[in-house]
Amino acid sequence: MTSFNESTVETAALSWLSSLGWQTDYGPDIAPDTPGAERTDFTQVVLEERLRDALLNLNPDLPPSALETGLRQLINPVGPTLEARNRSFHHALTRGVTVPVRRPDGTTSGEPAAVVDFENPANNDWLAVNQVTVRENQSTRRADIVLFLNGLPLGIIELKNPADENADVWDAWNQLQTYKAELPTLFSMNEVLMVSDGLHARVSTLTAGKEWFKPWKTMDDQEPGAANLPELQVMLEGVCEQSNFLNILRDFIVFDDDGSGKLIKKMAGYHQFHAVQAAVEETLRATELQEIASRMATRHGGAPGDRRIGVVWHNQGSGKSLTMAFYAGAVIRDPAMNNPTIVVLTDRNDLDDQLFGTFSRCRDLLRQDPAQAESRADL
Repeated sequence: MTSFNESTVETAALSWLSSLGWQTDYGPDIAPDTPGAERTDFTQVVLEERLRDALLNLNPDLPPSALETGLRQLINPVGPTLEARNRSFHHALTRGVTVPVRRPDGTTSGEPAAVVDFENPANNDWLAVNQVTVRENQSTRRADIVLFLNGLPLGIIELKNPADENADVWDAWNQLQTYKAELPTLFSMNEVLMVSDGLHARVSTLTAGKEWFKPWKTMDDQEPGAANLPELQVMLEGVCEQSNFLNILRDFIVFDDDGSGKLIKKMAGYHQFHAVQAAVEETLRATELQEIASRMATRHGGAPGDRRIGVVWHNQGSGKSLTMAFYAGAVIRDPAMNNPTIVVLTDRNDLDDQLFGTFSRCRDLLRQDPAQAESRADL
């Protein structure tokens, strides 16, 4: 009889990731002093050659020396706290890192270098590695699975033995809190944290408490649930599917900054993720701005140009304000919308205050793609 333990869950997770197009590797096989090792020592949390290759591939018009500067900036994010460094890294990841380029007249300008190709998943390097040993200061820890995108450790999956009645999904969460305290360099570049005990699976971000680690209940927006599948499989296939993963990084992670100096990193729930993507598609359809018909799903709405986008229904406490901010950010970013004006109507003053506060604190989302327009979007 085959035993059901943590290793079994780890193997299953790697298999699901592999089916999604992630390469897989074993931590000791890329560790220092191993033939073909990708890490020079156990303190190194970035696979630098993969990152260097990705920067060169994504930015063929920029000089390698400038990209080397960008690489160093990426792996050494600045900030007085872990959360501030993580925000700085997220900004560079999603908008590009600024590198110095010498002009023909001898002056130097700052040019953005892409770190990820968000439009073409296959143009990125996807690697999931299990049993990754990391050392920082006096601490040495081993993460169950680390997700590297272009050599950057953007995801961590911590697993527990489903057969151990004394270990559950929250023991995995507690383990991540220990890692975060002892391995801040690894977590300064983290985007997504996932935990599972083989039966239950939860996902959230760097700053989230237990109450904000939630299940991811769908693999796409067609099936509201997958009761016959393990939660871990549904979460991995919903979050780590390559297009979904890139969309989450770019449009569905925000740093809530109330000015107190305490940053709270938030990630959309599965209902917000799917609702916003459908709403953006319907916006393009309803305004007849979508010239590429194959890009949009036709299942949600009516005829092109009918000026009727639709309605997103929410339960109380399901994150209406954040959904609106995610939608606004995605619409503003879409080049087809050509720098839109967004008008928000409410029927109560307290909602005005609530939405103003949410949009102000989540201002990083409401940015414009610098390549698409000259003036900012108005709210």
